[in-house]
Amino acid sequence: MQAHSIPFLDLVTPHRELKEELTAVFHHALETAGFIGGPMVEDFEKSFARFCDAQHCVGVGSGTDALRLALMAAGVGQDDAVVTVPNTFIATAEAVSQCGALPRFVDVNERTYNMDVKRLADYLAHECFRDDSDGKLVDKQTGRRVKAVVPVHLYGQMADTGPILELAEGYNLLVIEDACQAHGAEYFSRKDSRWKKAGSMGKAAAFSFYPGKNLGACGEAGAVTTNDGELAQKVRMLRDHGQAKKYYHDMEGYNGRLDAVQAGILCVKLQHLAAWNESRRECARRYQELLGSAEPEIRLPYEPSWAKAIYHLYVVRVRNRDQLQKHLAEAGIGTGIHYPIPLHVQKAYASLGYKAGDFPVAERVTSEIISLPMFPSLSAEQQVRVVGTIMSFVVEQREQKILSVCS
Repeated sequence: MQAHSIPFLDLVTPHRELKEELTAVFHHALETAGFIGGPMVEDFEKSFARFCDAQHCVGVGSGTDALRLALMAAGVGQDDAVVTVPNTFIATAEAVSQCGALPRFVDVNERTYNMDVKRLADYLAHECFRDDSDGKLVDKQTGRRVKAVVPVHLYGQMADTGPILELAEGYNLLVIEDACQAHGAEYFSRKDSRWKKAGSMGKAAAFSFYPGKNLGACGEAGAVTTNDGELAQKVRMLRDHGQAKKYYHDMEGYNGRLDAVQAGILCVKLQHLAAWNESRRECARRYQELLGSAEPEIRLPYEPSWAKAIYHLYVVRVRNRDQLQKHLAEAGIGTGIHYPIPLHVQKAYASLGYKAGDFPVAERVTSEIISLPMFPSLSAEQQVRVVGTIMSFVVEQREQKILSVCS
């Protein structure tokens, strides 16, 4: 990177600013030998549940653990199918597979990049049937019982959760939110006429606290939120070898506990999360204003009236994405691609039988997306430079287009 480069993500500044408080957490752990479980974990769980407007929070080892254990605690298992989207990180589908269930994909919305409600409705109505013996929904292609829907709140914006919940209720399906990128995102529930937080609407929700997230640990960490006390207790047991109390194992479980040091770090950072999210929203507003003249070459993020995104990522679309990424890199500006290959064409899921062309929106989107620098301390000056570099690329592309038309 150049001397005055702009990083894609700045993880140094917040830790430098909170160094004294974060160091105190580690000192406390050393002095008390409280490394696993205990007050720091319990304090974080209570605080994060309150932040999400959920009744329960269970800290676990990672976001993948959170989604897998939430699904298992909700009863998803062998011979089940779970509906989700192909435009997400592989952990979403891994959690389903590792429960013994099968991921079934539906395409995403062209504007939000989240689960398309119409395509979900079409899948449930036309690619499934109700078993006459018990009325349960069965996927025609696989013969699996459809048990749950996992909408992904991608890039920090909630999926259109209200209609998804209504569809799920009509077909007697569970909804488990993948909120791993949506800490503090909100959704306006038309049914309840009020805003609701990510993690409070489904049967349960999974959060990741990977360091780069809006609320990030200094290592791996995750959490399950839910309003169901029985499900929360099952997750607590599953994360700790199936123990209801030490050495009494009611079920076979896993080692998926949240470290006390990470919980303490998250408690410190949680106090700043609302302000950090608002800073991200302000950065997004500035990008929208500065990049307005770049359309239609650059397609900007769309935030519906029913969503309050927290911009974990600021993702634009451009047809010649790789050229733009190279152009920005040459100017010392970091970018990312989230995610370049949709899950249905990944080698890991070749056995599912999907092929290129099955989900055209996801395939089109993933070939065009690029994530611009986005973090709370991103300055207006840095954004002006990012946008100026993009505009120079756009102008060059426009000139080439004119020359090709004239020639």
